[in-house]
This record gives sequence, structure tokens and C-alpha cells, in this order.
Amino acid sequence: MTTMPQTDSVTSTSPTPSAIRPARSWAVVAIACAGQFLVVLDVSVVNVALPSMRTDLGLSAVGLQWVLNAYAIAFAGFMLLGGRAADLYGRKAMFLLGLGLFTAASAVGGLAPEGAYLIGARAVQGLGAAVLAPATLTLVTDAVPAGAARTRAIGTWTAVGAAGGAAGGFVGGLLVDLLSWRWVLLINIPVGVLVLVGALLWLRTTGTGTGRRRLDLPGAVLVTAGLATLAYGIVQTEQEGWTAPATLVPLLGGVFLLAVFLLVEARTAAPLMPLKIFRTRAVAAANVAILLCGSTSFGMWFFMTTYAQNVLGYTPLQAGLALVPSSLAVVLGSKAAPLLMPRTGARNLAVVGALLAAAGFAWQSTLTVDGTFLGTILGPGILMMAGLGLATTPLATLATSSASPSDAGLVSGLVNTSRTMGGALGLAVLSTVAAAATPHQGTLVPGYAAAFHVSTAILLAAAVLMYFWLPNRRNEGGGRPA
Repeated sequence: MTTMPQTDSVTSTSPTPSAIRPARSWAVVAIACAGQFLVVLDVSVVNVALPSMRTDLGLSAVGLQWVLNAYAIAFAGFMLLGGRAADLYGRKAMFLLGLGLFTAASAVGGLAPEGAYLIGARAVQGLGAAVLAPATLTLVTDAVPAGAARTRAIGTWTAVGAAGGAAGGFVGGLLVDLLSWRWVLLINIPVGVLVLVGALLWLRTTGTGTGRRRLDLPGAVLVTAGLATLAYGIVQTEQEGWTAPATLVPLLGGVFLLAVFLLVEARTAAPLMPLKIFRTRAVAAANVAILLCGSTSFGMWFFMTTYAQNVLGYTPLQAGLALVPSSLAVVLGSKAAPLLMPRTGARNLAVVGALLAAAGFAWQSTLTVDGTFLGTILGPGILMMAGLGLATTPLATLATSSASPSDAGLVSGLVNTSRTMGGALGLAVLSTVAAAATPHQGTLVPGYAAAFHVSTAILLAAAVLMYFWLPNRRNEGGGRPA
């Protein structure tokens, strides 16, 4: 990534952006985006495979939800640790470690003989993704100078990540129809090996000169345990209700663990998440907004995939194909954002994107048992995902451009954590809302409609929050340095 001689020391400094050859910098961006695509793809790729997994492995309804949540919670819970490790020990080392662990866990999951193996493999996949994902965004911001070029690169990273989540339905449907559910995991092996080879050839060892600092493992364990326990409590509400001990104990336990995490972070000498970072207005506001947007987007893919199959009678492949336009919309929105930001300002564009997405979710909440492709999938899907694509790029740009070089990996991990944890908790909450609104002997449609109503309200609240809290930088993404 730099024209200077390579060093293997973890205390080597990050390369100066002006010293990076353009061809190499965009090769680095391509490798980083490929890694991001893989880890985001695996958030949603298993959705269309869930019925086949249930039949083959005898999973319960709760077990199926944990096939999704085990990955998302481990991914989000350890991502701050992955981001800090990238700062301390180098982006390349963490990228290779995370991708190697992710690929190996994919093999175990794809060959799982029973449900427990599958859920365990998904959790290890999430751990590998947590190490890998923060390094991807930091590699992008390291490789491209600040200003318009970096904003375009972040837009590419955002678009590829969004496309990974969006393409999950299509890729999963294709593999399930043509091969079996196991290939939604096994396909990661050849792709992961290919990206590993590219990383070995093109990436250079980088660090920030703080390699002697220790990682905050107690902080990582506390935040992951707290988030997992909280998510479990939310899932329990679907069967037990909000006031049952089986629900209240994990909910209160999760809140307690997260409170202890904050206390530890305030007192430890080398915290996993220095609380001072939230004194930066752009970092705090952008991450809250990303969490809220993520809480709706993950649910959208889950509910639309299951609606297409369980209500409209689509096959897994047909369900995946039906969501291709939505996948393209989120990519186009993410790529259009850098072009619009110099004219509108990052804050205003994020607000417009959230409002556009809210309009799509409101439209989607009118879905019916005999819905049509144009009226209940294509139209609202394009609005939802184009809006979220427009919102995410300026939010990620505002957050990362406000970080110091020594905290770049941490902030990158925080951005990914906010989006992924928002998705995991959002899916748990929206699934509970859908279950509560679904008649015992009736169609799934009222429950899905209720989930989309709640998503609309969340996005409207996010738009208001962004307008009053985010700083408005009209030159963000323009020709001048950020």
C-alpha cells in the first residue's frame, strides 16, 4: 500500500496517502470491499435457506432465529475489539486473521450434522467477521487521500456492503434451488481463499505505533455478553410476553452487563471503547443514526423474503430474483451519495435518504395476502433501499472523517457495530412485533404490516435526530480535504 520498503513490525506507521500509487490504492479498496461483501452477505444469505435448514436439521422456530442472531450478535459484539486490534497490530494482519477464521467457520457450518453445530459455526463466523470488517473500512480510508476521492471510495465500500446484504436473498435462493442449503455457507470457501490470496499480494503491513498496548478483553466479553443477553430477552418476549421472568431476567441482565461495560471502560487504562470518542458530535450522532437505520434494513430483507415465499408462494430463487431491483437500488443510492453531498451537505442528504426510506416502509406496510410484485415488492423495495443507500454513505463519512488516525480502526469498528447490532436488535424487536400482531390461526400479513409500521416510525425519528444533531458540512465529499 506504500512505495516505501515493507516492514513486519507492528509499530510501523500508517502510510501517507500521497505516497500510495493510485492503481495500488484502488486494488486495496477492491480487496477491502470484497471482504466487506462477504461478511455482510452472510447476515442475510441464510434467510431463504431457513425452511430447508429446519427440515434437514430439525431446528425449532427459536433455533432458526438463532441461526441469524448468533452471527449478528457475535459480529457486532466483538467488532469494537476487532477495530482496536486493527489499530494496534495492523490492518493487514487483522484482515487475514478475520477472513481465515470466517472461511474456516463457513466450512464447519456447511457440513454441520445438527443444529447446535450450525449455530456454533455461525457464532464463530460472526467472530471472524468482527475481526475482518473494521479493517476493511480502515484500509479504504488509509488507501485514498481525504476529500472527494476518499468519499467516492467510502461510497463504494458502502454500496458493496449494502449489496452484500441485498444480494443475500438472490444468492441464497439460487444455491438452495440448484444445490442445497449447505452451499449458502460452503460457497464462502473458494471466495474466501481467493480474497486471501489477493490480500497477501496487495496489502501492506500497517499499524499506528501503539502495538505495545493491551487489548481490552474484559470489555469485549462484557459488551458481547450484554448484547447477546439483551437480544435473547427480546426474542423471549415472542413466546413468554414482556412481564414473564423468562423475559425480564435476560433483559435486566443484558442492561446490567452493558452498564458494567461502561463502568469498566471509564476506569481502564486502555479501554476497548474510549468514551471520550462520543464527545465528538459527528461520531456520536452518526453512529446512533446508523444503528436506527440498520434496525430497519435487516428486518426488511427478512420480512420481504419470508413474505414472498410464505404468503405469495414464491420459490427461494423467485424470492431472491424479486429482490434484485431493491439490491440495485441500494447500490445506486450509495454511489449517488458522493455526487450529491457537495451540493446538499452530508447531514441534509442523510435526512432526505431516511425520509425516502420511511416513505418506502410506509408503502410496504400496506401489503396484502394477494399482493402483486409491482405494488408490494418492487415499488416499496426500491424506495426503501435507495433511501437507506443515500443515508448511509454521508453518515459513515461524517463519522470516519472526524476520527484521529490512532482511532481510525475503532471508529470503523463502531460504524460497523452500530449497523450490525442495530440490525440484530431490530430484527428481534420487529419479529416480536410481527408475532404479537399475527392472529393465532390467521395469515402472517397483519404481523408483517405492523413490523413495517414500526420501521417507518423508527426512520422518521432517525430523520429528526439527524437534522438537529448532525453537523452540516457542505464541503464533505467535495474537492477539499474533509
